[in-house]
Amino acid sequence: MSDTLRALIAAPHPDVAPLPPVPRPAPGPRHLRGVPYGEVEGGRPLELDLWLPEPADGPAPLVLFVHGGAWRRGRRDDLGPRTRHWDPGPFARIAAAGLAVACADYRLSGEARFPAPLDDLRAALRWLALRAPELGVDTARTVVWGESAGGHLASLLALDPAVGAAGAVVWYAPSDLTLPRGPFDPRSATTPEALLLGAAPAAVPERARAASPVTRVHPGAPPFLLVHGERDTMVPGAHSEALAARLREAGVPVELRVVPGADHGWHGASDVAVDEVFARSLRFARGLGT
Repeated sequence: MSDTLRALIAAPHPDVAPLPPVPRPAPGPRHLRGVPYGEVEGGRPLELDLWLPEPADGPAPLVLFVHGGAWRRGRRDDLGPRTRHWDPGPFARIAAAGLAVACADYRLSGEARFPAPLDDLRAALRWLALRAPELGVDTARTVVWGESAGGHLASLLALDPAVGAAGAVVWYAPSDLTLPRGPFDPRSATTPEALLLGAAPAAVPERARAASPVTRVHPGAPPFLLVHGERDTMVPGAHSEALAARLREAGVPVELRVVPGADHGWHGASDVAVDEVFARSLRFARGLGT
C-alpha cells in the first residue's frame, strides 16, 4: 500500500478534522459528542465532548472537566453519581451559565502509566487552544474541574505553570501518593495509585512525588476550591486539608469546604447539600473565568 493511499484512507488528523454537526439545532447550549482531539500511536483515539453556550460578546470562558474512576475506569461526561439523574445535566447547566465545557478522555491505568493521563489532558488543552476561534472559547480563562481521580489530575494541571489555568475546582481528590492516609498503603502494589504509577508508590518515590499535588504547589499558582465529604471512606478528607495547607503556605488563594455527613461521591449527603456544592463550584468557576 502506497503512502499516498494510506494518507487518503486515514481519518483526518484532529487538528484539522471538521467538527461534528449538532444533531438537532435548537436554542440554548450546543452539545458536540465524540470530537477527536488527539492520536496515540497504537492506542484508541482520544475524544472529548463539548457544551458550547449561546454566542455572547466575545469568546466564552472554558471549563475542562476531568472524570473520576480511580484512574482505571469512568466516563468523560460523568460528574459523579449524584448528578446522573439531573435534567438538564450538570454540563448543560454550566454552559447555560455562559461557560463552555470540554469533557476529555484520557488514558486509563490499564492502558498507560503516569504521566500519560496528564499528557493527554495537556494535549486536549492544546487542541482547544488551536480550535478556539472556531469554537468561540477563550482558553486563557480555563478553569479545570475534576472529581476524585479526575480532581487529582485537575490539581496537577492547575499547578503546572506551563498550563496557565485560571483556577481549579477539586472534589474529594487524592493529593498525596507518598504517605499512608486512611486505607491507602504506599507499600502496596495493588492499589489504584500503584496501578497508575506502574509500581507501589513506595517503590518509585520520585514518581509518586511527581504525581502528588502537595509537592507541586508553588507561589503564583491559581486559586483553588477544594470540596470534600466529612466522612469520606475512600479518599480521606486529610488529602484536601493537606493540599489546602500547602497552598496557604505558598500564598495561593484557596477555599476548603467540608460537606457534613458525606462519604465519597457525596453519598449520604442531602440533595440540597449536593445542589449547594454544585452551585458554589459554578460560582467559583464563573468568578475566575469572567
